[in-house]
Amino acid sequence: MALDGAGTWMSGTLRIDVGVCTFRRESVAATLQSLAAQVLPPHLAMRVIVADNEPEPAAEPRVRAAAEAGGLDLVYVHAPAQNISLARNAVLDAATGDYLAFIDDDQTAAPDWIASLAAAIERQACEVVLGPVTAVYPPTTPAWMVAGDFHSFKPVRVRGRILKGYTCNVLIRTDAIRRNRLRFDLALGRMGGEDDDFFYRLTDAGGVIGYAPEARVFEPVPPQRASLRWLLTRSFRMGQSHGRRQLRRMPVGRLVQILLAFAKSGICLAGAALNALVPVRRSRWLVRGALHAGAVARLLGVKELQLY
Repeated sequence: MALDGAGTWMSGTLRIDVGVCTFRRESVAATLQSLAAQVLPPHLAMRVIVADNEPEPAAEPRVRAAAEAGGLDLVYVHAPAQNISLARNAVLDAATGDYLAFIDDDQTAAPDWIASLAAAIERQACEVVLGPVTAVYPPTTPAWMVAGDFHSFKPVRVRGRILKGYTCNVLIRTDAIRRNRLRFDLALGRMGGEDDDFFYRLTDAGGVIGYAPEARVFEPVPPQRASLRWLLTRSFRMGQSHGRRQLRRMPVGRLVQILLAFAKSGICLAGAALNALVPVRRSRWLVRGALHAGAVARLLGVKELQLY
């Protein structure tokens, strides 16, 4: 792993820290196992930083046991409590490498995940590179949800640019974090949208986000999330994040923004009605409509949903 006997980085390598924020999930052991299975080229070195967001350091024994079993170089940080931004900032503070990756504690990574991210960020000469998240559906998942693959995702381009990112499959140059003084907003750490805010601030400052389709992570879909209601709630919340950004960037002209988002929501409802007998298309229109409805709600001053 290109570390010396004292656990410090050796010279001549690209150093990658991998951050995993965890909160009461046994699945973090499987995540660490997948990191231990990474196939790294000789010029890459990897270290894992786990930030435990529980009130007490309850995850420490299983985290250390999984790291030891996999031969991982581990930094364990207790970052209480129940605020994901606080945990992610603890990872930022502990990172010393050239790059910082993030993966969620309910995900597993393909063996070439880190190598693929590192190759892409160098090839594309960008500050950040994102990879796709592939959903793994339980047998009880509705057929329309599996057919439409509603839980898998990848970055969205706006006029050719990726403007925002996510922290479940990403590699970031640490000098870009420090240069732009980026932190995760504690005020958003229990309601969501903190990762959108983080990456928006980077791209607003001129940073470039690239995409590595070959850098794969896999995320099981819990049964409680395998419903249209959950998808609509998540999309509505994402729309509220967009509405908050619009208010910050364009404090005037709120009425125009509200009317535009309202019109888009109405178009989506019409699309859902026209596709009432086609479950995948109907659901796509409804989820998109919930996004615009969330933007309207936030622009009107409705308090943002707290998802965590």
